[in-house]
Amino acid sequence: MKIYSAMLAAGVIAMMAAPASAQAPASQPSYAVTYLEVTPASEGDAIKLIKQVAAASRKEPGNLRFEVLQRMDRKNQFAILEGWSDLKALEAHEGGAAMTEFRDKLKPMRSGPYDNRPSNPISAVPTTSAPGKGAVYVATHVDVTPNFKDVTIDMLKALADGTRKEPGLERIEVWQQNNRANHFTLTEAWKDQASLDAHVVAAGTKEFREKLGPMSGALYDDRRYSSIE
Repeated sequence: MKIYSAMLAAGVIAMMAAPASAQAPASQPSYAVTYLEVTPASEGDAIKLIKQVAAASRKEPGNLRFEVLQRMDRKNQFAILEGWSDLKALEAHEGGAAMTEFRDKLKPMRSGPYDNRPSNPISAVPTTSAPGKGAVYVATHVDVTPNFKDVTIDMLKALADGTRKEPGLERIEVWQQNNRANHFTLTEAWKDQASLDAHVVAAGTKEFREKLGPMSGALYDDRRYSSIE
């Protein structure tokens, strides 16, 4: 009995020590969100640089979309939302000349780390279409403790399905981070602020937030953005 208990304990420890992984199958689309923060004085130069890399990236093989956003309440913070035909295309892009040059030029402007999060689709639409002009974007980082990963996936899928029925929604997607399977990105695009405000107080949204609270490993981090193009 003691030997069995020791083996069981060792197995549990090994499972806890194993890194969480959510590697994307080669055949499905891959996504990434990158968070950037620059010094306030560098805002204008950063916008020019981000627009340049966006134009170059959209010409690369396998690109589905490359959206560049500026945070509404903190103008020196940006987000890049990318969609690629598969993981191979995303990896080729990340190691390519355009991104290498972009990261080098951005480095002296940054006031925070280059935060890139390659991800797998949980609920997404592999389209090249962009939301309409003036759309309000939301990027939310959802972090739960590992034991709640699977139930959170089900909850996020249900939230996305319900939200797609709401007026004013242009797109909602759920991504799972490649190297941290209990970390997720929820991206939304709304026709206008009024549509987003109505969604925030909708019954489905409030129920999701209430259920997620006890499972969270960090604060619910939702950020509002507008397109810089």
